[in-house]
Amino acid sequence: MVVDKGDVFVISAPSGAGKTTIINKFMETHKNDFMLSVSVTTRPARTGEKHGTHYYFFSKEKFLEYIKKGKFIEYAKIINEYYGTLKETVKSSTASGRNLIMDIDVQGAKKIKKQIKKCVTVFMMPPSFEELTDRLTKRKTDSPEAVKKRLALAKKEMKQSGKYDFVIVNRDIDETVGLLEAILKLTKFKKYKV
Repeated sequence: MVVDKGDVFVISAPSGAGKTTIINKFMETHKNDFMLSVSVTTRPARTGEKHGTHYYFFSKEKFLEYIKKGKFIEYAKIINEYYGTLKETVKSSTASGRNLIMDIDVQGAKKIKKQIKKCVTVFMMPPSFEELTDRLTKRKTDSPEAVKKRLALAKKEMKQSGKYDFVIVNRDIDETVGLLEAILKLTKFKKYKV
């Protein structure tokens, strides 16, 4: 896929690494130049999540229908739920000249990197696996069994971090946002293969 004017930045992290917090903090001061891609998911909305703002919440039937119609630039099944990014989301934001930040998993990042040459990938690591375990347990949004599955997935995802353009360890919110800003400035000088 060819993006017009804006660039695409893919940020991945294991569940509980603080990615959403960092992206939201970054967007507070960069909303004029950046747009946050809203993903589609079949998982139920959590407390406070709104359709069209945090995710587009689809039924599995509707998601599978969209797959058949080729409407996703990437999608994956993660712990029995589907997640994906609509092609239209990428086209509309980059055509307007705004940069797009995509909050997607390792599988999706790999697919995006293959399809979009003007793409920069960032992997966000937790300070330690122990802290990640603690965060997932304390947030109480998942059952103990789901937490166990998320931790097993996190180990696999963290092994893929070397395939990203940049890796950030999220020890402190302000420091991590500063590192993300530095990466995005650096990428203005990156030469893309056409």
